[in-house]
Amino acid sequence: MRRTFTKIGLIALALVMTLSLFTGCQPAEDAKELVIFTWEGYVPDDIIAEFEEEYGVTVTYNYFTNPDEALQRLASVDGGEYDIVINSDYTLDIARNEGLMMELDKSKIPNYENLNPVYMSQFYDPENKYTVPYVPGTPLIIYDPSRVDVDITGYADLWDESLKDSIVLLDYDRVIVGLFLKMLGYSINETDPEALAQVEQKLLELKPNVRALNMDTPYETMLSGEATVGLMFGSQVAWVYNEHPDFKVVYPKEGMGFGIDCVFIPSNAPHADVAHEFLNFICDPEISARISMDENVMAINCNLKAEPYLSEEYLNNPALFIPDEVLGEKEFIQDIGAEYAEQYAEIWNRFKQA
Repeated sequence: MRRTFTKIGLIALALVMTLSLFTGCQPAEDAKELVIFTWEGYVPDDIIAEFEEEYGVTVTYNYFTNPDEALQRLASVDGGEYDIVINSDYTLDIARNEGLMMELDKSKIPNYENLNPVYMSQFYDPENKYTVPYVPGTPLIIYDPSRVDVDITGYADLWDESLKDSIVLLDYDRVIVGLFLKMLGYSINETDPEALAQVEQKLLELKPNVRALNMDTPYETMLSGEATVGLMFGSQVAWVYNEHPDFKVVYPKEGMGFGIDCVFIPSNAPHADVAHEFLNFICDPEISARISMDENVMAINCNLKAEPYLSEEYLNNPALFIPDEVLGEKEFIQDIGAEYAEQYAEIWNRFKQA
């Protein structure tokens, strides 16, 4: 049947077509984005891919190599540009004090209740307003007993003459200088000039035994057999132990440092709602377990409900499960101020150049 249009009808049709030109090219809702800022590989690729698919989000991943530089970058953009930051605990304290953190809306993070309180209420967030614990851990010693004659029980044993040219150390002044201060009976955060002079002398005496310094992959020096002893982060020790369960993991008798890397939302995050969705996602027990077991993370899990999802290999790794009575009272690396941080760095550089 032939259809006829009145003048009014033609005008109405034209209006409908005009509106459709404007509305038809607009998405139903804005595309969701999330910008992450942390170490390379620290959030596993499969976790990111699953979050993107489940929540309809496009994730941009920016990484850093030094936690202090990351803090400086965050300050330079006034707590903006990034939606999720994962960094070391002492930098969290600085970020909080400088107003670079957003207070969490826990009504948007129902999985927050799964978190283990043992890893919460710390100096950098005493009221648990800003952070979600991501990776707890402690530096440890690991060695190959088939190639090491001395029974290593603590830091002091690293100076044994039989270990000449056989040790790999973390290339990280704040950690190693701090641990050796602890060996000498001081705090990890000691700033007394006499104590710092003592630790520098000890470092210089250790130099003949040091085969390599490595921040990111010291485990490779152990796995290749180039070094027989390693002092490195617990996650890196866990990696070596998985490949060589015949190696010995040492809880240093002088005491251990402890650290918790945490997740937070910067104060001016451009996509804060999506950031809360991400926090809820990683607090899911199964997701949390997968992160802890990932080969690029390999760390103590801080989710109370994650254990059913953790593998036997993970559960039997002594670098990942440390008895509370062994760990003892935890001492954290804390902000010692720019002047003393520079002194630590100068001590370390003189040791490296000696």
